[in-house]
Amino acid sequence: DTRHAEVARACLEAGAAIVNDVSGFRDPAMVDVARGCDAGLVVMHMQGEPATMQDAPVYEDVVREVSTWLQQATEACVASGIARGRLVLDPGFGFGKTIEHNYELLAHLEEFRVFELPLLVGVSRKSMIYRLLGTTPQEALNGTTVLDTICLLKGADILRVHDVREAVETVKIVEAMNAARSALIANN
Repeated sequence: DTRHAEVARACLEAGAAIVNDVSGFRDPAMVDVARGCDAGLVVMHMQGEPATMQDAPVYEDVVREVSTWLQQATEACVASGIARGRLVLDPGFGFGKTIEHNYELLAHLEEFRVFELPLLVGVSRKSMIYRLLGTTPQEALNGTTVLDTICLLKGADILRVHDVREAVETVKIVEAMNAARSALIANN
C-alpha cells in the first residue's frame, strides 16, 4: 500500500505479492516497478494528493468520473506493457471523496464490473461509517461488516480489511447464500 516506487520495489524484494498503488500508477517510476515484477497490481482511484485529498473533494458525477479514471488508468497500464490480467481495480472509498460520494459509489458499485477485472474495496472502519453513525473508528466494526456484505453482494471480489476474522465470516455467509441461490436456479 504505497504510491512510492522505492517502497514498492523494497516490498517486492522482501516477498510482497501485491502492489497497491493508492495513486493508481500515475508515477512513471511506479509503472517501471510494476512492469519489472509479476505481482498483482491494485489500481486505486484517488482525487488529489494524500495531504489535501479531503480538503474539498468535488465531482459532477462521482460514479462516472471514477469509472472513466479507472478505465484510463487501466488502458495506460496495458499500453505501458503491463498485462491486463495482473490488474485489480479499487474505486478508492475515502480517498478524495466526501461521505456522500462514498455512498454514491457504494450504491453503484456493480457498475464497476463492466471492466471485467477483479474489484477490491476497502471500507474497513472508514469515516463513511463512523461519521455517519456518530461513533469512532474503534466502534465501527458492525458498520464495516454491513458495508463489506453490501460490497460483496454488489460484486466486490476482494475486501481490504482490518478485522480479518469478521471479514472471513462475512465472506462465508455471502458465499453460502450465493451457493443456495445457484442451487435453486439450477433445480428450476
